[in-house]
Amino acid sequence: MTSLRKDHKLLVTIVKKGKAKKIVKAAKEAGSEGGTVLFGQGYGIHEKKKVFGLETVYEKEVILTLIPEDILPQVVEEITNKAKLNEPGHGIGFILEIRKTIGIAHMEYEENVKEELDEMTDDIHHKGFDLIITIVDKGNSGKVIDASSRGGAEGGTVINGRGSGIHEKAKLFSIQIEPEKDVVLTLIKKAQTKEVLKAIEEDVRINEPGRGISFVLPVEETVGIHHLMEELKEENE
Repeated sequence: MTSLRKDHKLLVTIVKKGKAKKIVKAAKEAGSEGGTVLFGQGYGIHEKKKVFGLETVYEKEVILTLIPEDILPQVVEEITNKAKLNEPGHGIGFILEIRKTIGIAHMEYEENVKEELDEMTDDIHHKGFDLIITIVDKGNSGKVIDASSRGGAEGGTVINGRGSGIHEKAKLFSIQIEPEKDVVLTLIKKAQTKEVLKAIEEDVRINEPGRGISFVLPVEETVGIHHLMEELKEENE
């Protein structure tokens, strides 16, 4: 029997290249269902910016882990201990609030939590912006962008990564295969959030097992979208 759970929070962990598997494994051992790994570059306070006078760039892995609130403390503790995040130079992690998630149909939620989430997306003021992050198998990002556009969004940005979830347990010669992923970032006005999520749910069928997941992050401030800011100002006058 599936236990009732509250909604999720997003744990973002940034570590050196090659350490992401340890993070994902620790998260699963603590009860989480997987994670998505993105690749980047950078340096931290304990890493030299220059070696022999040459600029040094360190390869990084960014892990997105969606964690149910009721098991968040033990997942964070497990990841912190296994990845030694409390020790200098091993990486950092931070937790973000999530306004709503879709694509987790295999889990059941408390009814009052569902009502609270619906109230968030039905906010009559519709002030500000949201960021919808959608994670799907590689090659399906076009469907997400088309659906988002149908719901009122202007487009999207695609980031490539890899990851594993509850429905992905394929092996080749006893070696775990980590499917490639497309991560779609869609910045929208809050008034459009519900319609965009609805379009993604319908067109991508994201609530079916193994199709992917979408979640919404609140945006505090934006730059570079002057036309949308003007539209929002007019709508709220």
